[in-house]
Amino acid sequence: MVGNEMLRVLSQRSFPSDRIIALASERSKGLTVPYDGSSIEVEELTESAFKGIDLALFAASGDIALMYGPVAAESGALVIDNSSAWRMKENVPLVVPEVNGSDISENEGIIANPNCCAIPLTVILNPLKKKVGLERVLVSTYQSASGAGRLLVDELEEQTKAIAEGAEPQAAAYPYQLAYNVVPGGWHPEAGGYNEEEVKIVNETRKILHEPELRIAATCVRVPVPVGHGESVFVETKDKISADDARTLLGASPGVIVQDDPHTKLYPTPHDVAGKDEVYVGRIREDASTRHGLLLWIVSDNLRKGAALNAVQIAEQAIEIGALGAVKE
Repeated sequence: MVGNEMLRVLSQRSFPSDRIIALASERSKGLTVPYDGSSIEVEELTESAFKGIDLALFAASGDIALMYGPVAAESGALVIDNSSAWRMKENVPLVVPEVNGSDISENEGIIANPNCCAIPLTVILNPLKKKVGLERVLVSTYQSASGAGRLLVDELEEQTKAIAEGAEPQAAAYPYQLAYNVVPGGWHPEAGGYNEEEVKIVNETRKILHEPELRIAATCVRVPVPVGHGESVFVETKDKISADDARTLLGASPGVIVQDDPHTKLYPTPHDVAGKDEVYVGRIREDASTRHGLLLWIVSDNLRKGAALNAVQIAEQAIEIGALGAVKE
């Protein structure tokens, strides 16, 4: 799903290119994928496939990224990888352009695209960090089915239809039925009762913000929504900032749209944000339980800003600073 979204974003943003190719495993060779009103025939991923390529956008598994990322980089391509394989490597920048775009220049051929929840979270936290500093962050995610891939999106639709028809819904792509349900898991378990997704959000947020000691914890939940991740966020800041000042600050921040008027029922939802590029924030309010606390609600399209769009924005910024000089306008 992310690979197709990458092609859609490249077309929509008129990304400068002489040639675009689509690579996949041998079993997908010969299939076609849509691009710019036409289609591209899928070619087989091999070590020689990156010859003459300036930019390689990876939307595959971590194993594929580890195997072929260095091959592509050695062939002269700038690799922007969407898997988690390279994100925490010391010599690999982990980039959200609105937050730490300057890190792009430190790449050694590979740049990592962050987790789909860490991206919007850091877009919102960074302006607060610069203005009033960060002490502590608690985040609970409401993650859509598409974050787990096409199989779960299709299964959610099938389960919903089955329930509507009075039939028994089947669960195969996920440990639990997702329709009419929320699931606080489904990711690989880690130490201390956390899961892999929660650990990623913590570690990646620290790296992106250049805040290695940031006190942050996450709870991740899968919800019956096709596209769009929500995040309920508590932020304790070093200096106090009012809710009104936070709205003004975030409203002026790049890549952010504030939708926040509960009296008129104005707040962002996954349904309304799907297909949009920006990170939406609402329900901004002061936390009455602490002196320097804010509560926020964040929503973004996880396939776009949470993955494909962010990767393309990294490539665009790489061109601007000359890190991708071989691409011709």
